[in-house]
Amino acid sequence: MVTVRRSALAQPCDGKLFPEPGEVLSYGSDLRQRRDLRSPRPLGELRSCARGIQRRRGFLSALSGQRCSMTQSVIVQVGQCGNQIGCCFWDLALREHAAVNQAVLIDMEEGVVNEILQGPLRDVFDSKQLITDISGSGNNWAVGHKVFGSRYQEEILEKLRKSAEHCDCLQCFFVIHSMGGGTGSGLGTYLLKVLEDEFPEVYRFVTSVYPSGEDDVITSPYNSILAMKELNEHADCVLPIDNQSLFDIISKIDLVVNSGKLGTTIKPKSLVTSSAGTFKKWQEKPFDAMNNIVANLLLSLTSSARFEGSLNMDLNEISMNLVPFPQLHYLVSSLTPLYTLADVNVPPRRLDQMFSDAFSKDHQLIRADPKHSLYLACALMVRGNVQISDLRRNIERLKPSLRFVSWNQEGWKTSLCSVPPVGHSHSLLALANNTCVKPTFVELRERFLRLYKKKAHLHHYLQIEGMEESCFTEAESSLSALIREYNQLDATKSRPVEDLPRLSVAV
Repeated sequence: MVTVRRSALAQPCDGKLFPEPGEVLSYGSDLRQRRDLRSPRPLGELRSCARGIQRRRGFLSALSGQRCSMTQSVIVQVGQCGNQIGCCFWDLALREHAAVNQAVLIDMEEGVVNEILQGPLRDVFDSKQLITDISGSGNNWAVGHKVFGSRYQEEILEKLRKSAEHCDCLQCFFVIHSMGGGTGSGLGTYLLKVLEDEFPEVYRFVTSVYPSGEDDVITSPYNSILAMKELNEHADCVLPIDNQSLFDIISKIDLVVNSGKLGTTIKPKSLVTSSAGTFKKWQEKPFDAMNNIVANLLLSLTSSARFEGSLNMDLNEISMNLVPFPQLHYLVSSLTPLYTLADVNVPPRRLDQMFSDAFSKDHQLIRADPKHSLYLACALMVRGNVQISDLRRNIERLKPSLRFVSWNQEGWKTSLCSVPPVGHSHSLLALANNTCVKPTFVELRERFLRLYKKKAHLHHYLQIEGMEESCFTEAESSLSALIREYNQLDATKSRPVEDLPRLSVAV
């Protein structure tokens, strides 16, 4: 877990990611006061950057009576995928000069955590705040949930409490995990019940990476559907991310770069290049670049808690405004521009085009086309030099092409953070409660049923104490009920929107 704080000593600069030696960059022009500040260090120097943050943290704690009154979030990284994305997130946060407070990494294998502890971010994480095992969960939800969940519950609770105690105003927990493996799906969803029992008033946001149809874990449909039941019951908001969609996005970068159109080039030291500086071939999936996209989603989502803005949005406002019914808490996300590490030299997108991109299917982080489905609500989280009038103008421009439920035609929530991502003048994260998420769940259920009808690999789960075949049937029933709710909403798409009379004011 990592606590995000907004600090006056942790402000970003709006210049190059890798400046010339001795070059001094300044704050963005949108800030009221300009002060010189050297640019963020390259990844190879993040260790010293992390030490500096730790010294500043000590300095802040020494200021008696001057405690931070801003809201904080705690990030819980679970499993191989969760820790890799979390590591990428903190790399980006350090480049934005975000202050790091506490971190706990959870994995039932030591490999990824050991790599982090030996890498440039090793001074960011306290080794006493790690939970690891050596055996792993063997791609089995039951092992992660039933075995490791009960075994490590008290240790996990202790570290959760410790991180919460370092927050002046704890707002939410972020859980980052994958759905297809054993630790991420099993232990990751076990944590949700623990958080609900221990911190019932604190929101639980989950970033869940769903496996593709070509996933190499044959039991991933079992793991995913068992995890879905826990997400339905214990999460406040879930941001589903599709591995195939991420891979498609990276492949499109490949096509754009190789086409040579618009002067597009790959920058040195980019996450989408190899160590030799040449473009990676996609015979092996580019997990680093895929994880980077998810990390940028989290970076935009937490920007309001880390930096000032004229119209900042608290994370609890997302749940309050975008989740009208408890079970329908799955939010489809899109991000533009996609290259917020300035990996690719592309001409900057015009502001209006950025808004249009956010609603196109090519920018969705799951395979979906929201413009042809039904919106329950939508949030636009903008960073950079953008005015409220720009937001309103683009919403009015896009509204005719988007179909909202009849009882929430004005279901928009907006936020403006004045600090842009490193390397860009502005960016946009769109979160939509939209029925376009339904096909992802339908496909998952179909993949599950193909295995379950043959009872294939079922014995690996049933040999775990506490697992019964009813766990699978209940999980399938839970997912089917969720799909039915989306079907009922989709059935209302053809109904005309009532033009309700407005109240008149008597003079």
